Amino acid sequence: MTAESAPQPSTATSAEKLAELREKLELAKDPGDEKARARRDKKGIPSARARIHALLDPGTFLEIGALAKTPGDPNAFFGDGVVTGHGTINGRPVGVFSHDQTVFQGSVGEMFGRKVARLMEWVAMVGCPIIGINDSAGARIQDTATSLAWYAELGRRHELLRGLVPEISLIFGKCAGGAVYSPIQTDLVVAVRDQGYMFVTGPDVIKDVTGEDVSLDELGGADAQARYGNIHQVVESEAAAYQYVRDYLQFLPANTFDDPPTINPGLEPEITPHDLELDSIVPDSDNMAYDMMEILLRMFDDGDVFQVAEQGGPAMITAFARVDGRPVGVIANQPMHMSGAIDNEASDKAARFVRFCDSYNLPLVFVVDTPGFMPGVEQEKNGIIKRGGRFLNAVVEADVPKVTFTIRKSYGGAHAVMGSKQLSADLNFAWPTARIAVIGAEGAAQLLVKRFPDPTAPEVQQIRKEFIEGYNQGMAVPWIAAERGYIDGVIEPHETRLLLRKSLQLLRDKQIQGRVQRKHGLLPI
Repeated sequence: MTAESAPQPSTATSAEKLAELREKLELAKDPGDEKARARRDKKGIPSARARIHALLDPGTFLEIGALAKTPGDPNAFFGDGVVTGHGTINGRPVGVFSHDQTVFQGSVGEMFGRKVARLMEWVAMVGCPIIGINDSAGARIQDTATSLAWYAELGRRHELLRGLVPEISLIFGKCAGGAVYSPIQTDLVVAVRDQGYMFVTGPDVIKDVTGEDVSLDELGGADAQARYGNIHQVVESEAAAYQYVRDYLQFLPANTFDDPPTINPGLEPEITPHDLELDSIVPDSDNMAYDMMEILLRMFDDGDVFQVAEQGGPAMITAFARVDGRPVGVIANQPMHMSGAIDNEASDKAARFVRFCDSYNLPLVFVVDTPGFMPGVEQEKNGIIKRGGRFLNAVVEADVPKVTFTIRKSYGGAHAVMGSKQLSADLNFAWPTARIAVIGAEGAAQLLVKRFPDPTAPEVQQIRKEFIEGYNQGMAVPWIAAERGYIDGVIEPHETRLLLRKSLQLLRDKQIQGRVQRKHGLLPI
């Protein structure tokens, strides 16, 4: 090597290098082109970084990869369409990424993929939740196979994280195609009404391919996707979404090996006036509806019941609550909707929630008032047999502490799946108002009168009336189940809260022995 060809020392001063760094970092703060930023500002949408700062504890965000750019493109923007980094929520570490619509519409390119993949490695290493703020056009068309490869890579990493650390998605824009495959793999999907949309193919493509006319809201709107079971919570604003996530994480451990926060244990150690209200809360008429939330609010600490997936399958309540300061998962029937009958959506919702709670070692509390699985041609066509089977499978598979309270109706297969003793629940209690039977009195009477030549005859109707009274007094009662050991006791309703506390204290060190060794169980899919 000659003296002329040897590398020449840089003539730039330290001050000039610092100035260059500051210039690059300033460009990276909001790197998109001027037109894209103007469109964003006109809509009143915050920048990707502003969204992260609004979510995290103030001053805790540490950005990673701010200067990453698309390889081989001298005109590429910093960040490559996504902001990634670390911070804290309620003082606990989280990883977070936020799509930047002003850079390639937040679509996935090579450096986008590498940044998010690295963040996923970090949360697995540290053992903390990961939160994605989604506002993406999907795959980056001009990157062809590279974009698809990184979508697949991120999908593989989602599977590795599932059940290890909580994964959360916020839907803040029109997320299409590949941009919905990532959120749907996460544990919680929260969307802003009239702002967040999810669909594999948009209305225009559907019109061209199938000829079907469908509006954007009907196809992918937040409320519609919540009914379909793809979105777990619809909120009115981005600020409400951040608060929902903060509250949600307070019920969860950072990872499957950690413990969740214990908050205000030991409150109200004696019977309270609210407990005594439970003694008269169930209507005397079996066919009169009441709001199950009124019972749940009196059963758990601080009257704090945090619903998850409230809009999907409303006949089933899935929620987090606390018992003696410790988080639990709650699965309860809602008599206000279809009398609490379990339909397809309620089955899926409950199965998903049970498996999630089991993954993070949260005890399960079943609160039962259901006339059974929902009958109907559409229910059968849409697979209520296998979907109910998935619910049953999830309950058996869960090895966390399980405590069940039967409030009123518990009929047929729904009795089995809603935390019955034979389905591996640890402790089962019933209120005196409980009705445990294969079928309700009305249904049993209907089968009886069918045998008569004229079911409408006055004497047959009198037999029907007497049968119903006798059935309700002598068969659909908690005493038979208690006598045979199928439940552990019949209790006064006002005892429920403190008995639940005592039960979970007894089960705190529960261990399962004798599990069959296999690779994994199989769901009825």
